Amino acid sequence: MSRSLGSLPPEPAAETVASRLRAVAQFLRRAMPLCQAHTVEFYTRGLWEQLVAVSPETVLEVLGGAGLLRQQQRPLEEAAGTGRAGLWEIKTDEFMNNKKSHEVQKMSELIDSIANFCGIKQVIDLGSGKGYLSSFLSMQYNLKVYGIDSSNTNTYGANERNRKLKKHWGAYQSRARANVRGQVLEEPKDRAVQDEIKCRANINEKLLSTNNSLLSQDQTASSDSVPLEITGAFTDSAMLKTGKQTEPHLVTQTQSDGNKISENTFSLLNILPADAVEAVSSSKCNMELCEEEKEQRKMASIKAKASKSNDSNIYLPLTSYVTAETELRDIITDLEDCIMVGLHTCGDLAPNTLRIFTAKPEIKAVCSVGCCYHLLTEEFENQKDCSPGLWGFPMCRYLKEEGWCCGRNARMSACLALERVAVSQVLPTESLFYRAVLQVIIEECYGVIKSDRHVGKIFSKSSSFVDYVRKSLKKLELDESKLPDSCIMDYYEKYKHRMNELEAFNMLKVVLAPCIEVLLLLDRLCYLKEKDNITWSGLVKLFDPVKSPRCYAVVALKK
Repeated sequence: MSRSLGSLPPEPAAETVASRLRAVAQFLRRAMPLCQAHTVEFYTRGLWEQLVAVSPETVLEVLGGAGLLRQQQRPLEEAAGTGRAGLWEIKTDEFMNNKKSHEVQKMSELIDSIANFCGIKQVIDLGSGKGYLSSFLSMQYNLKVYGIDSSNTNTYGANERNRKLKKHWGAYQSRARANVRGQVLEEPKDRAVQDEIKCRANINEKLLSTNNSLLSQDQTASSDSVPLEITGAFTDSAMLKTGKQTEPHLVTQTQSDGNKISENTFSLLNILPADAVEAVSSSKCNMELCEEEKEQRKMASIKAKASKSNDSNIYLPLTSYVTAETELRDIITDLEDCIMVGLHTCGDLAPNTLRIFTAKPEIKAVCSVGCCYHLLTEEFENQKDCSPGLWGFPMCRYLKEEGWCCGRNARMSACLALERVAVSQVLPTESLFYRAVLQVIIEECYGVIKSDRHVGKIFSKSSSFVDYVRKSLKKLELDESKLPDSCIMDYYEKYKHRMNELEAFNMLKVVLAPCIEVLLLLDRLCYLKEKDNITWSGLVKLFDPVKSPRCYAVVALKK
């Protein structure tokens, strides 16, 4: 079930990371005005004329179709493989959506490998939300997980979800093991009866005790180690989950028996839904046991397994607002050597996770995937709602010395998904066009430059441009009766021939999005490189960026 890191991949050198950070920063200094622009103001501020020197047709020709596909390659990354799926995989999409299932499976594999490498069993999941990652780490990998979230609602929901999932999990694995027994019982009929009975009587115990070993043996026999591919600061998750050295495994069955069970039965544990496997009927069991005795043995096995599970894997959701100065022992009384993780932690929680990691001796490793960059606080953005020293960006010395500031619009642009746009070849151009023309109407007809109110997601609820404008004006509490339909359509006709400018402009923002994200990620990695107590740190590509655009994890281990 679990795998070890083996040997660590070569660490990206601190000077290499710093050099790449300086190169990205130098490039973005020229591109930042475009990144900081807001498409709402596209026509009112004449952004195309101000910021772009070529025609929209030229941009669309270069970046449209196959051109955008070529831009998928992330900055600083020449080759990005995909992580291999584990051999012991529960179909998590039965109890979470496809995106979350992909994220939880990939990240939990890496966390388990790091935990094994460090020899630790405790995990702290910051911003745990509904507990998808926490509960999976607990039940699939037998780790002791504390899930901390600032929302009481999320904590209550995580508790309820985990309670229901435990019921599903037990039934799922019990039925699957029953199917395993059914397959083993169909051995050649000329086998001696006493050997057959002995094998069947012990099969459940052997499957439980050799589960991990069989899976590891099967993996070792059927796969080669994944070659290391690191360019600068980036590492593929597959490399962190495999090593060139393999650990010895104790197997209580012959090689042929082990392969047979691994290939023919454990695959069913991984792919079949809970209700797809029926228990073995008495007609198929030629055992010299009465039905009552078989039922008693079955119940005893289930109870023993449940007792073992309760002792080894624990998931405890907790409610607490965590900052860089939070004292973990006030939240977790039995804090021990552990790994701190976070799956799509919003805003400042991601950089604060790294600060807590570097400051607390009990935390031996960190695996953090951030998101919601627009919620980051910035030291040089003239914000007044954050105390000194607790800024989300920048973290490293170089960007602090340079006084670097991205701004909210640029950080919002960093959340754009280049890979998704490249695959779908679709941009929300029409909705952006509606909003940009609406801004012209608001400023010219109502004299409103800025407003505390937001239009929101009205485009999908509107039947036409006129309908969109009227619904928007009502939401903004502006008198829509003063504008006849003909006036609204005049604005539409005035700008519709310039829609290609907006499309090209947004395409440029999408292409620049990974550059801003790389700046934010390298800032965090450089911060770790500046610490003396870190033995390994890097950026690991964990997810398929089409499924999960925020796909990079900051991973570090202490000395």
